[in-house]
Amino acid sequence: MVRRLLSRLRPWFASLFAITVGLVFVLQSCAGPDAPSANEPSGDEFTERMAQEHQDDEPIATDAALQAPAVEVTSQTVEYATVEGQPVTGFFSQPAETEAPLPGIIAIHEWWGLNDNIKAMTERLAGEGYSVLAVDLYGGQVVDQPDQARQLMQGVMQNLQPAEDNLLQAYDYLVNEQQASAVGSIGWCFGGAWSLNTGLLLPQDLDAVVIYYGQLETDPAILAPLEMPIAGFFGGQDQGIPIAMVETFEAALTELGKSAEIHIYEEADHAFANPSGTRYNPEAAADAWEKTTAFFAEALRDE
Repeated sequence: MVRRLLSRLRPWFASLFAITVGLVFVLQSCAGPDAPSANEPSGDEFTERMAQEHQDDEPIATDAALQAPAVEVTSQTVEYATVEGQPVTGFFSQPAETEAPLPGIIAIHEWWGLNDNIKAMTERLAGEGYSVLAVDLYGGQVVDQPDQARQLMQGVMQNLQPAEDNLLQAYDYLVNEQQASAVGSIGWCFGGAWSLNTGLLLPQDLDAVVIYYGQLETDPAILAPLEMPIAGFFGGQDQGIPIAMVETFEAALTELGKSAEIHIYEEADHAFANPSGTRYNPEAAADAWEKTTAFFAEALRDE
């Protein structure tokens, strides 16, 4: 573990500024466009808009969310980190029958917290042949009201270091405790922004990044250190993550020579892959899932 931590010192310092810059926008990841001009809403207004957009959502695991994994999996609560002196637990899942160490995936929850929807998605990913750790950035708190979710997310944003430490230790857990042969990240909305920023935290170590409608960093200088392939899934009707931002992000990665595949579903809105949300789009969600599993298979298992 010491060797791995030492090997990350250079990427860490090179990326520290990038993380700080990139994550100031996470509060907008579920509802607001990029940095507001004089005629655009402030960050607080973006947060209010997000609360309004989610006001009819019921973040509980629906039948659509509880699709059975492709193979039988085993799941458990595990302690994977210590942040600010407190133990952090997450939801860990992997195939029930496995012999060799598997590739690992860090799964990052939406603004509701580590709820049953995310746990169900974790098990579906595990069923594809991975050791999946769903992290908890909220210290065990899970909510179902937009006002509560807004407060939790703001708490994370007011002090980024604990979340960064959390994700770095999640990576170490998969590598050192589970002997993962490769590690990728995936996140939705709030978690989508953190998935990208996990790549910025570990630009030479992380092996794949998947972003579902998360706030994007578009500055080529900040994106330059990334060495892993990236996949992104966005809704064409998403007012919070506008297509112009997505296209700028894709263009920056292309100009930098990065491996990236960006998918925009023209008729889909924000959170189109969340079965418990009012904007769930089953066709777009199914296609994105198929592309996600194919992407991870190639990036993490070289299939």
